[in-house]
Amino acid sequence: MPTPSMRLSKLAIAAAPVLFVLLWSTGFIGARYGLPYIEPLTFLAVRMVFVVLVLGSIALAARVRCPDGPEIGHSLVAGLMVHGLYLGGVFIAISLGMPAGVSALITGLQPILTSTIANRWLGETVTKLQWLGLALGLAGVALVLHDRALVQAGTATGWIANFIALFGITLGTLYQKRYCGKIDWRAGNLVQYAGACVLFGIGAFAFETRVIHWSAELVFAIAWLVLVLSISAIGLMYWLIRRSAASGFASLFYLVPAVTALFAYLLFGERLDALSLAGMALCAIGVVVVNRGGR
Repeated sequence: MPTPSMRLSKLAIAAAPVLFVLLWSTGFIGARYGLPYIEPLTFLAVRMVFVVLVLGSIALAARVRCPDGPEIGHSLVAGLMVHGLYLGGVFIAISLGMPAGVSALITGLQPILTSTIANRWLGETVTKLQWLGLALGLAGVALVLHDRALVQAGTATGWIANFIALFGITLGTLYQKRYCGKIDWRAGNLVQYAGACVLFGIGAFAFETRVIHWSAELVFAIAWLVLVLSISAIGLMYWLIRRSAASGFASLFYLVPAVTALFAYLLFGERLDALSLAGMALCAIGVVVVNRGGR
């Protein structure tokens, strides 16, 4: 007979993907909320400074094992892609006028890339039912992008940055799963964030004025992105990566655009028409099919 602790554990495992989608979606909203007051690379550099301080304190208090040389190298590579390319691309795109919902939608194409690469690189078998779910998700994305006003909202540079973000998060999560699975998440993430902090700092000094217009909104955005996204959501993401097949985990990203679009509508008035909403619903169905096919 299951004990209360066993039932609680099963509930936590079942709730983890839902919690991840909700938390991850707020990252686009946090960027949209803070970017009117600060340039994107400066924003990320400041964010990473606080993340390193918070996570470093957690790692010291827990006395986690320090990674060895190869583990540090793998963590830096994963961090370059997950934090450097992905976060940098998303923040630059949104700063150039890309709607938060559309930015989430482009990076939501990750399941297609992940399944294709995982099938060859990680040796994971993608079933026919999973391919059907991935195709449904892709069709849903196409329905959302039918709205020309959404497509034309961002600049060409913004679109390029968003696709760089897509490749960054795709390759980064696969690299994390293959090479960083045995590294303590606190120590590994600390190395990743420290490397990203240096990268964004160099970018901010090279390409931006580094002028910051401090406001309550910016302080809230930084605090939310540090504590909720960089600590909680990223830690949960790596926990899910270890427990899930790459294609199954990546399918969760199909749900992020719908949740982000809802938040963006409530907070910023970004609107989607009925066909776009139907496309997001189709994405959600695709996630269900992919996960059923995985079982």
